[in-house]
Amino acid sequence: MAEAPPISGFVRLPGWGPFGAAGCEKIMGIGAAKERDPSLHVPNRFLYQGEPEPPARSGHRCIADSANLYVFGGYNPDFDESGGPGNAEYPLFRELWRYHLATGTWHRVPTDGYTPKELASMSVVLHGSSLLTFGGTGVPFGESSGNDVNVCNLRSRCWTRLPSRGRKPSKIYGQAMAIIHGALYVFGGTTGYVYNTDLHRLDLGTHEWVKLEPCNGRDEMPGERYRHEIAHDDTRIYVLGGGTSWMAYPLDKINAYNLENNMWEEIMTKPHDKIGFPAARRCHSCVQIGKDVFICGGYDGERIFGDLWRLNLGSFQWTKLPAEMPEPAYFHCAAVTPAGCMYVHGGVVSIQENRRTPSLYRAWLTAPSLLELCWERLLASAPCLAHASPRHLLQLGLSWQLIDRLRDT
Repeated sequence: MAEAPPISGFVRLPGWGPFGAAGCEKIMGIGAAKERDPSLHVPNRFLYQGEPEPPARSGHRCIADSANLYVFGGYNPDFDESGGPGNAEYPLFRELWRYHLATGTWHRVPTDGYTPKELASMSVVLHGSSLLTFGGTGVPFGESSGNDVNVCNLRSRCWTRLPSRGRKPSKIYGQAMAIIHGALYVFGGTTGYVYNTDLHRLDLGTHEWVKLEPCNGRDEMPGERYRHEIAHDDTRIYVLGGGTSWMAYPLDKINAYNLENNMWEEIMTKPHDKIGFPAARRCHSCVQIGKDVFICGGYDGERIFGDLWRLNLGSFQWTKLPAEMPEPAYFHCAAVTPAGCMYVHGGVVSIQENRRTPSLYRAWLTAPSLLELCWERLLASAPCLAHASPRHLLQLGLSWQLIDRLRDT
């Protein structure tokens, strides 16, 4: 078997900062650009573009495309960190933030329509150009949970509630979900009082909910849980970790739902040589690239983890990767870009102090392509490139795919 590509360490990303036009003319090779074409001049309003980073939070979720990281919701009981009197939703964050990857700047995204109020431990997935949320809870936790699918079109920036029929899941939070073969699958979660192992499917074409009834006996079902993660391939949904308020599930074996025969299976995984298995955990994060699943962070009720592990869904081999989160965290969020770069944001970093962080980190989970390496070098050398017109970018030889990444809208 070929050896997997090296994994880069985590890199802390600045929340915001000034970036001027230094290096712009040199990299473009056009000499005195300001005199030749005023459209290449960087207006003053762009020199300090962006907003301060999102306040520290936990229980939020994020997704990423090739141009942006989107962060939705979250919770912070610290009155000042939550925005003080300026945050009408305290201790929650009823807001959507966008981190523009090309310029490294945060922006709070204004949206229309009805923004969901269930802002802690909801589930979020990216579907085309839309962000889909399901479930989640308000405060007090469990007293105002939801069971609607809410959709934010990231182009029009408008929220709508997806109409549906059939047998919906209960009002829950801490569940996990994924889109597989045009259907949304939701597993587990809690009402705040009861944990479950329910598995529901929503057909995204007909908008009909179905509660799946696996052909297993009671003793063959997964344990009840919340704040787990799921991965999938063409035939199975894999449940990774999670737990209850008093325990966390181990990762030496995982439960898998077989989509073809409607059966739950228990799969034994293989330990990393001389290290063993990842510690049992809940409130961790998980991203997937093909058959490789990556988990990081989380906690078991006593310890906070900052490790990064890979599970291959072909061999079920665990590999501990040579990267550690600069701040071990749980109740954080993570998302991976199509190019294979994982971004990790926020979370609880101290159990005793109940302290949260606004930090944003990233790590390459695959060897970056030559295109990505050149792209990052270009952005570092000419940050003002983001403010040139599409016509000039085309003249410089950039493809429309790259130009779309630069559009800071």
